[in-house]
Amino acid sequence: MAGKFLRGAFVQFMETFLIPLPNAILFQFNPESIVHAWSPAAAPSQGGNDNPLAVSGLPGEKFDFTLHVDAADMIADGSPVAEGLATVSGVYTRLAALEMLMHPTGSSADTLLGAVSVSVGAGGVSAGADGTAGSARPVPAAQLPTVLFVWGPGRVLPVKVTSLSITETRYDATLLNPTHAEARVGLAVLTPKELQYVAGPLADIARGAYVYSQGLREALAIANLANSAESIIGMLPL
Repeated sequence: MAGKFLRGAFVQFMETFLIPLPNAILFQFNPESIVHAWSPAAAPSQGGNDNPLAVSGLPGEKFDFTLHVDAADMIADGSPVAEGLATVSGVYTRLAALEMLMHPTGSSADTLLGAVSVSVGAGGVSAGADGTAGSARPVPAAQLPTVLFVWGPGRVLPVKVTSLSITETRYDATLLNPTHAEARVGLAVLTPKELQYVAGPLADIARGAYVYSQGLREALAIANLANSAESIIGMLPL
């Protein structure tokens, strides 16, 4: 049974008819381990820079972990809503919520129109230098949703889901709904430059979450000086 304890979650704001509502996907079970990986910042694109330590931007930050979902535990959890969903559809509602984090926001009609749109001048479709009609110019009418990865009060980060692999291991006997599954999730933390493209009700929250988490990381790194100051005495030949 999942029990009553602090659990990780994904939070996404979903556009509704009246007001945007937060879609919170609580982890049924916290992952047993999390891979927290960093990649170095990119080197400057301009040539002639002889500084081998010069970088452009911030390092990349990624998370990778496996989530477990189980219908029997949902039924035993005591919640009438969870029990009803698990009885009717197994764990498919939880899997579907994760799958939707990979789908772009915006209507499918807007996406189709943006993909086939062309540059149009005053007299119609603009022509190229050779006199032929201008080529199609895609307009981004949809983009991947921005999600908050919440892992305790010290780690609230704006991310995009970069990979999702689901292994279904058990099914019910009547409708073949999955009743137990493992979901491998890959996340990439959005940098301030990338957060400039986030719009809607989550924009300010996402930027604030990044500033908060980065500020806390810097404060903890400074606090670690209390440990290192004492241990470093005698190590340096100075």
